[in-house]
Amino acid sequence: MIEWLRDAWHAFISIPHLGMYVTVVWVIYLVGLCSWIVLQKREPAATLGWLLSLAALPYVGFIIYQVFGPQKITRHRLRRGRNRLTLQERRLDEESGESAELARLGQRTTGLPPSSARDVRLLIDGAATYAALLEDIRNAREHIHLEYYIYLPDRTGTAIRDALVERARAGVKVRVLLDAVGSKANPRFFEALIRAGGEFCWFHPARFGRIWTRTWVNMRTHRKIVVIDGRIAYTGGINITDEENEALRADAYRDLHLRIDGDAAHLLQLVFVEDWMYATQSRDIVAELARNLPDRRPGPIPAQVLPSGPDSSWEAIHRLHVGAIHAAVRRVWLVTPYFVPGEAALMALTSAALGGLDVRLLVPQCSDSRLVTLAARSYYDELMAAGVKIYEYGPRMLHTKALLVDDDVAMIGTANFDNRSFRLNFEVSMLFHDAGIAAQLARLIEGEFAHAPRVRQDRSQSLFSVRLPEAVARLFSPLL
Repeated sequence: MIEWLRDAWHAFISIPHLGMYVTVVWVIYLVGLCSWIVLQKREPAATLGWLLSLAALPYVGFIIYQVFGPQKITRHRLRRGRNRLTLQERRLDEESGESAELARLGQRTTGLPPSSARDVRLLIDGAATYAALLEDIRNAREHIHLEYYIYLPDRTGTAIRDALVERARAGVKVRVLLDAVGSKANPRFFEALIRAGGEFCWFHPARFGRIWTRTWVNMRTHRKIVVIDGRIAYTGGINITDEENEALRADAYRDLHLRIDGDAAHLLQLVFVEDWMYATQSRDIVAELARNLPDRRPGPIPAQVLPSGPDSSWEAIHRLHVGAIHAAVRRVWLVTPYFVPGEAALMALTSAALGGLDVRLLVPQCSDSRLVTLAARSYYDELMAAGVKIYEYGPRMLHTKALLVDDDVAMIGTANFDNRSFRLNFEVSMLFHDAGIAAQLARLIEGEFAHAPRVRQDRSQSLFSVRLPEAVARLFSPLL
């Protein structure tokens, strides 16, 4: 075998004018690929970075770009937009909505109008979330829709699966959509659900065997959505795993989830339906739900559903974060497990602090990614110089994703404060313009400060153990 390879190599290098051929092919490759990248009209710094990387890695660079390069789902964006309009015409009347700038910004970037809720419960940590979810699943009568980034076949995952199987056997329509990268659940784990009449699908399964087809491996559904009978919905930061169940593990993540009762559940249902149709390439779900629309259930709590993802260039959740921070007049409290801001978000935070507002950042003392922790800390000096107060929560991993502005604006959802959530992942957040929800969130965050020492401005500045690792990690910020 080795001799055969040696002979083949000698035959290859003995081809006349081989150097010229290789150079011509390399130039054609480079011009074609660079033209493709330039025509995408992205940030100049990112574009130049990719061009230099691909020039230095002939041919191999194409594969890297196929898998990890910036991607937009143009064809699917149009299809998803049409699906949204079709279902919205069936489900939604023109909402009277708020006239505030944030509400208009949310509507124009997502295509979804402001809505409302009759009741919103803030569920702290996994045990309370799973208990409430299991109770609502057992009371389901028509359908149960679940979409998760992580669903593991452990004790927590098994308990919820068994509840779904029981409901499916009782005639309730159950659909489960899981991210193919985030969820390690074996498809056999859901065979009992399928036999009971439920449906199961993967979101963006890897397609490495087709070189001319993009794998979408870098674009995940990070959403956590459950909708029951079109009336009750759940969303937030908590996945289905023992790692977030403090009843089973003392080191479970510290996290926050929402249970929503009211019309806002209809819009979370719409987000799920779009993802389901996109993943399954089937529109059957629309006709089924149109025949069984629940009665409208408006409530006193203004609520707005904010989906975002690479199928839209508006970066809705990113814009709403920045817009809300700019609109603040008293305080901005941000809680996130992964803090890797872009220029717009970083300027919004520092501008608010320089303007005299109470700006606080709560992050984990050590996240589940050492690289992300270092990248986040690389921004500390600039933030603290502007007046931002930074707190590191420990010892548990903080996984809450929330923004509190003044005394009446709260944003809670699945999106981290980083480039991946704002641009690469499919995410969903809830925006509440309500003093009651804001007060609950404020009490929760204030309680977390007791377990989160404030970062000191005179923290260690060792070159090799602090400054250099943080600076290197910051270089990877666009990919984190």
